[in-house]
Amino acid sequence: VRAVVSLQNSFFLFIFAPVRLSINEIKSVIMDANGIIGREYEQKLILERCKSNKAELIAIYGRRRVGKTFLVRKMFNDQFAFSFIGMYEVSRAVQLEQFRMALAQYAKQTVPKLKTWFEAFAALREYLSGLSLQEPIVLFFDELPWMDTPKSNFIAAFSYFWNSWASMVPQLKLIVCGSSTTWMLAKFIGDKGGLYGRVTRQIYLAPFSLGETELFLNELKGLALTRQQVLDVYMILGGIPYYLDMLERGVPLDVCIDRLFFSQDSPLRGEFDFLFRSLFNDSKHYRKIVEVLSEKMKGMTRKELMDELKLKGGGQLSEILENLKKCDFIRKYATIGKSERDALYQLTDLYSLFYTRFVANNSGQDKNFWSNMRNSGSRTAWSGYAFEQVCLHHIPQIKKALGISGVLANVYSWSCRPFVDSTGAEWRGGQIDMLIDRADGAINICEMKYAKDEFVIDAAYEQRLRDRMSSFSVATKTKKALLHTFITTYGVKQNMHSGLVNSEVRMNDLFEKANIR
Repeated sequence: VRAVVSLQNSFFLFIFAPVRLSINEIKSVIMDANGIIGREYEQKLILERCKSNKAELIAIYGRRRVGKTFLVRKMFNDQFAFSFIGMYEVSRAVQLEQFRMALAQYAKQTVPKLKTWFEAFAALREYLSGLSLQEPIVLFFDELPWMDTPKSNFIAAFSYFWNSWASMVPQLKLIVCGSSTTWMLAKFIGDKGGLYGRVTRQIYLAPFSLGETELFLNELKGLALTRQQVLDVYMILGGIPYYLDMLERGVPLDVCIDRLFFSQDSPLRGEFDFLFRSLFNDSKHYRKIVEVLSEKMKGMTRKELMDELKLKGGGQLSEILENLKKCDFIRKYATIGKSERDALYQLTDLYSLFYTRFVANNSGQDKNFWSNMRNSGSRTAWSGYAFEQVCLHHIPQIKKALGISGVLANVYSWSCRPFVDSTGAEWRGGQIDMLIDRADGAINICEMKYAKDEFVIDAAYEQRLRDRMSSFSVATKTKKALLHTFITTYGVKQNMHSGLVNSEVRMNDLFEKANIR
C-alpha cells in the first residue's frame, strides 16, 4: 500500500492507492485487527454489510473523540478504494480542492479542477466505474458534516450520486462518519429529501465501558493500573479513547491529571470550547445549559431550566436539550409516579462535569492543583456524584450482578417533599437517585457510594434509609417488594446496621462485560 501524506490548514489527509479486498480478506482484517478494544458488535454489523449482495450506505455516529475513525481504519487497515476527510471551518473551494487531490492520487491521473460537489461526485463515479466489480469496493468519508459548508449543496450532490448510480452497484460499500451527532441524525440519517430511507445501517459508537477502559489502559498502553485507579480516571475522562490515550506510563495519576488540565498549555484545558464549537451552532447556549446542570446534581426539569435561563419560549430549549441528549452530554429520566413534564435532565458527560467543576474557573496558577486537592471536601463531593454517573452508565452490568439481566426493568428516580397521608400521618419524603423497577414484582432501591474502603452504615444512616423506604412505599402506593441494593467500590462493612442490605454490587462487577447484543 502506497501512502502519500499532505499537510494543509493544519489537517492531515491520508491518501492510499485503491485496494479492493475479497470477503475473506475483509473478514481476516477484522479478525486479526490489532489494537481494537471492544467494538465486537459494531465490527460484526459492518462485516455483515460488507458481505451483502447489495449496495450499502453505512452511517457511524457518536460524540467527538470516541474512536469512529480509528475503528474503521483499523478494521480495513486503511485499504479503501477511496477515502476522504472533511476539514473543519474551511470553505467549499478548499474542501473541493482537497477532494480533487485525493481523487487524483487514487485514480493515478490528473483530475480537472472541481467547482461544485456535483462535479466532484461525477468525477468519483467516473473513477469508480473503471474499477473491477468482482469484489466489494469500500469507500470511507470521514467527518462528513464538515463537508456540508453553507450553500455548498453537498447533501443534494451526495444524494444524487447515491440515488442515480452508487445504490445500483451491489459491490459498493460506502461508510460515512461524523462527530456532529445532531447533523448526522437530522441532515443525513434523518434527511427528508433525497437521502430519506437510504442509509442501510446506522451504527452508534458509545464511549468505552469500565471494562474496555481497563483493557485499553492496561493491555494496550501497559499502564498496569488497579481497578480503583481505572475507576478514578474514568470519573474524570469518561470512556473517551482520545483522552485516555494521553495518560503517561510511569507517572502518578494525579500528576497526569495536573498535566492534562492544570499545567501551562495543558491539552485538555481548551478541549471543552472546541468540543462544543465543533458539534453545535450557537454553542454558547449549549455550554450554558451544561454549566447550569453541573450545579444541580439531581438534575432539573424543563421548567426549572427555563426559569434559571430566563427563557420565555421553550422551542429552542427543547431542541438544545434533545441535541445534548443525542450527543451523550445529558440524560432525560422519568421520576416514578410523576408526569412526563416532571422528567429530569441531568449532566452525565464525565469530562464536562469535571471541567465545569474544577477547570472552567481555575486561574491556572497552580500546576499541581489536582494533586493538592487530594483530601479536599470539594473533591470528595465530586467523587460521590461522579461515581453515581458511572453507575448509571453501567446499568447492564448492575443488572447482571443482581441476576436480573433477563428481567424487563425500567430505571427511575424518585423525590418527594415531606407530606401528610390520608390518615393524617406525617412522612419525611426523600430522594432516591436510582430505582430499578422490575417486571417480576420487585424494586431495587439503589444506594451508590464511592469509598476507598468498605462502606460503613451507622445507626443514623440506617434509620434514614428505613424512613425513606417507608415514605416511598406510602407515596407511590406500590405493592412490589422493596429491596435495598448498595452499589459501592469495596462493599458494605458487616455490622449491626447492615442487615437492611438485600443485595450488593461492587466495583469489580461494573468491570464485567455486558451481555452481547
